[in-house]
Amino acid sequence: MATIGEAIGERNRALEIRAPARQIAPVVFASPHSGTDYPPDFLANSPLELLALRRSEDSFVDSLFAAVPDHGMPLLCALFPRAYIDPNREPFELDPAMFEDALPAYANTSSSRVAAGLGTIARVVSSGQEIYAGKLRFADAAQRINAHYRPYHRALRGLLDATRRSFGCYLLIDCHSMPSVGGPHDPDAGRKRPDFVLGDCFGASCADEVIGMVEDTLRDRGYTVTRNRPFAGGFTTRHYGRPSQGLHALQIEINRALYMDEASIRPHDGMARLTDDMTALIKAIAAIDVARLRLK
Repeated sequence: MATIGEAIGERNRALEIRAPARQIAPVVFASPHSGTDYPPDFLANSPLELLALRRSEDSFVDSLFAAVPDHGMPLLCALFPRAYIDPNREPFELDPAMFEDALPAYANTSSSRVAAGLGTIARVVSSGQEIYAGKLRFADAAQRINAHYRPYHRALRGLLDATRRSFGCYLLIDCHSMPSVGGPHDPDAGRKRPDFVLGDCFGASCADEVIGMVEDTLRDRGYTVTRNRPFAGGFTTRHYGRPSQGLHALQIEINRALYMDEASIRPHDGMARLTDDMTALIKAIAAIDVARLRLK
């Protein structure tokens, strides 16, 4: 779609924009954590096997939402893996203990994500295993941010700005998956999770009737759904969602047990049903009344 390409001007191996022939709805979908392009030097310098690193991925989420362009909306996919750099963080949310040199004063070194080992450059994978055998240099982090993080957010901002110009508003659907059971450092440690968690930063990033429509669509298809617990939305949801201006952002977390074997990271028989149901959700979102998004 020419208007999307012109607005973004981004051609980068770090990301893929799956664009519709024509955008018919003020909605942009994004999959920031489904990338599998692991740099060889990153793999060589980590003591972990690839399978352990991959457990930080939102595996196959881009496939679950593959029908988005067919229904007139763009889908942005990060190609780089979350274990390498996480675009759902502030650009410099970094743990100083990971680096042999001093971090610049503008780095956020004290967030709860950094404390958990899950900053922009993660210290651990989801199982708690350390990703690195030694320390990094800040130049390593800066290179990843410039080559991967910044192009991703330039592309996302370009898609959202183009959508706003065309429709006067936008809705960002940020697509994620979650382990089926809370991990040892999660607030729901050891507890089974619902099928879906919808995050709107406790009402700060998305109009209630918009998240309500998504919730009702999922419940009507037999899924259990909760809001904001244990995931209320990350940097992307907070940064791009300003519903008082007609700019909405909603995070969707999907329980991985619905569609994959979590140990082997392979889709199972539930993948086909869930893909069909996500396509039904995509259709419902594509049909959203633009007036709902323009509410002030």
